[in-house]
Amino acid sequence: MIKAGIIGSTGYAGAELVRLLLNHPDSEIVWYGSRSYVDEPYADVYGNFFELVDAKCLDDDLDALAERADVIFTATPQGFCASKVSAELLAKTKVIDLSADFRIKDPARYEEWYGIRHGAPELLPEAVYGLTELHRDEVASARLIANPGCFPTCSILTVAPLLENGLIDPDTVIIDAKSGTSGAGRGAKVPNLFCEVNETVKAYGVTVHRHTPEIEDQLSLAASRPILVQFTPHLIPMNRGICVTAYASLKDGVSEHDVRSAYEAAYRDEPFVRVLPEGRIPETRYVRGSNYADVNFRIDPRTKRVVMMGVIDNVVKGAAGQAVQNMNVMFGIPETTGLAGIPMPF
Repeated sequence: MIKAGIIGSTGYAGAELVRLLLNHPDSEIVWYGSRSYVDEPYADVYGNFFELVDAKCLDDDLDALAERADVIFTATPQGFCASKVSAELLAKTKVIDLSADFRIKDPARYEEWYGIRHGAPELLPEAVYGLTELHRDEVASARLIANPGCFPTCSILTVAPLLENGLIDPDTVIIDAKSGTSGAGRGAKVPNLFCEVNETVKAYGVTVHRHTPEIEDQLSLAASRPILVQFTPHLIPMNRGICVTAYASLKDGVSEHDVRSAYEAAYRDEPFVRVLPEGRIPETRYVRGSNYADVNFRIDPRTKRVVMMGVIDNVVKGAAGQAVQNMNVMFGIPETTGLAGIPMPF
């Protein structure tokens, strides 16, 4: 039985971790960490856990937790995990960090995009970027996982196969993404109030969104050369989901068969990535509540571009579900354990 502790268990990603781990046959939650609700019953914070969780919220003492847990999930703001994790801590337990602290290998680049000094640059070389479909072997032997962001997860899974196979011009990649409001977290912020987001769609973080370097780093690995992408996210009035529509110019002579073959080869053995049949457009509602990513494409012969499309649930595959998927691989149990839930259609 894997003993798991969650720091930040009362945020949206933390609560989703609780939901998934409670249904996981090989895990036990030993710590419901929450700085805001210390000593309050967890089920008082999220009523869906009434009579399912009788534990009270604890603090964010990672050192004490490391003595009790085989793995610690940190679903916390940027800067927290890097300020707390150490080689001594990692000698006692594994850490899966859901923030951006260990996703970007260059600390100067992290500081440029996130505006804070990195708290543990000495650990960056060993941190593994936890997009399991791309880095499964490294995840299996890791002590410290940088769980990917939600926008990068969907963007990378949607675009990477065509870059890896040299089918598109890497200098022409444009990513347009849309997210439900849960992606902004549970904290009270005026721009995320119901009246501010309902019946409207808006772009944000235009040219400066913090997920941009993470997307560029991973797509550069796929392309085997440095690339820049134009990434623009949008906020839309729904709770869950990310929809990515990406564009790139096709290389000369690339056919529809070539593109489909690249996707099918990349994801044929992946349990959570579904390549949809020709003509079917991915929809967020068909992955809601699940760890699935649906992808597809369409070629525009008029412009000689490919339109790449992908959808995920930002709280599951984009956060908690992916973290559990990484945990499964790290502990050598079947990757789908605790994650086989069927998407909710509405």
